[in-house]
Amino acid sequence: MVDITGNPPVGFHFLVSFLIGGVLPNPLDIRFQKVSGISSEIETTDIREGGENVFRHRLPNHVTYNNLVLERGFVVGSPLNIEFNVAMSTMEFAPSNVLVILLNEDSIPIAGWLFQRAYPVKWSTSDLDANNNGVVIDTMELAYARFQSLRI
Repeated sequence: MVDITGNPPVGFHFLVSFLIGGVLPNPLDIRFQKVSGISSEIETTDIREGGENVFRHRLPNHVTYNNLVLERGFVVGSPLNIEFNVAMSTMEFAPSNVLVILLNEDSIPIAGWLFQRAYPVKWSTSDLDANNNGVVIDTMELAYARFQSLRI
């Protein structure tokens, strides 16, 4: 998508919302520094034509998705961290929809991706290193049933 000035959108102005029970997310849980894994792929099945080794047909089989990976600075007192901790400790999941929104320079949504029935599959914290003065980063990885691309 290109704006009316002809400039493509920048990838650093976005927000992430966890849509749990129609409740607005905690302001701590919408601030992420990086989102990755927004992709889908159609797997195909090859069928060779009888008697001819040079011909094959590639038929669509099903759609696969990468995990959605969210990175942010370490947050204390986050409801999202509590939800991840419950899932990782008890194997009890409360899938929710996750909305990633790309914003323009005026903070107006221009595109989005809706990840349906997302649940945590991996949670990691960056290394604690006395020789490095970097921010501690939490990485949250989510599996989901499907995603839908939204153009606003």
